[in-house]
Amino acid sequence: IAKHHAAALVTDFSPLRVPIGWKRAVADKLPAGVPLFEVDAHNVVPVWVASPKLEVGARTIRTKITQKLPSWLVEMPRFDPGSLGLPRAKSIDELASTPTDWEATRASLEVDRSVGEVTWCEPGTQAGLRATRDFIETRLKLFSSKRNDPNVQALSDLSPYLHFGQISAQRMALMVKAEGKKHGDGVAAFLEESIVRRELADNFCFYQPAYDSLDGAAGWARESLQLHAADKREYVYTLEQLEGATTHEDIWNAAQIQMRTTGKMHGFMRMYWAKKILEWSESPEEALRRAIYLNDRYSLDGRDPNGYVGCGWAIMGVHDMGWAERTVFGKIRYMNYAGCKRKFDIKRYAAKWSSAAGSSGIVAPPCKKPRVG
Repeated sequence: IAKHHAAALVTDFSPLRVPIGWKRAVADKLPAGVPLFEVDAHNVVPVWVASPKLEVGARTIRTKITQKLPSWLVEMPRFDPGSLGLPRAKSIDELASTPTDWEATRASLEVDRSVGEVTWCEPGTQAGLRATRDFIETRLKLFSSKRNDPNVQALSDLSPYLHFGQISAQRMALMVKAEGKKHGDGVAAFLEESIVRRELADNFCFYQPAYDSLDGAAGWARESLQLHAADKREYVYTLEQLEGATTHEDIWNAAQIQMRTTGKMHGFMRMYWAKKILEWSESPEEALRRAIYLNDRYSLDGRDPNGYVGCGWAIMGVHDMGWAERTVFGKIRYMNYAGCKRKFDIKRYAAKWSSAAGSSGIVAPPCKKPRVG
């Protein structure tokens, strides 16, 4: 700040406690008179504008968001720094013309280096724009009807770009609306997932400080899980067995292998995967810790509101309702192998990812200590 004579500091919004801690630490060190502005470019409708409170589910936030979209889902005005009338620091021009030392940058990061790189997802804004256009041209027509079939390439595969801020949800939505008009059902389904559901996840993490623990569950869900916490489980696996994809079930192992080797798991399988972790862990608290740890460690879009809410939906009923009571799950929605069998070709899915188990990718050795952040 001092070196570049900055007049202000602008940062993107995140509802998660770790990024909030980073920003608070920086704010505490800013010189007097240098303001810190937080802009919610993570969402289309800023989280505090979309709703002033914790929402029950998509049905309660959907109308609030869609009513505001005409004002917010628009092209952003171009920013002209010269219009501010502020002098430009010489050091900024020097900084802009100096090549980035990527090796030094990577070396400075405290990351789990045992999880390697992927090759299928090219990073950067231009790559994100190309990936969005490819989705519109090749898979948007399938998105509405086939996105829950793990054997069909119907998903956008854009979540890594969103997670790392390389392209905004706003830009994606504008492109899909403008260029995908002949696939109306696909456009509607994509906007529901990329705006309403994503912003619902941010709403939960913003208004619920305990977003990654059972303390954040609704009363009915927490009480039901606690009531059945001591129920006998047919199978109980260690974290290492789960991480290594060595359970008795082929499609669960396949989903875990898919995530470990590609940094991504099909959305439908991620729901099933997390529910089985609840079924195969000694307690619901341990199940939630394990699901979050595995998702955060291996998924390119881990450490994200969507991930915490996805695990929370599967394990502690976040944004869901109570269902018929059963062993272990209590009133949490149940998913089983037979249900998957009715929805898609499970043998095909299992065979594809079982054969990938020995291929190169981001496979890492199991870590004995779960790290949840």
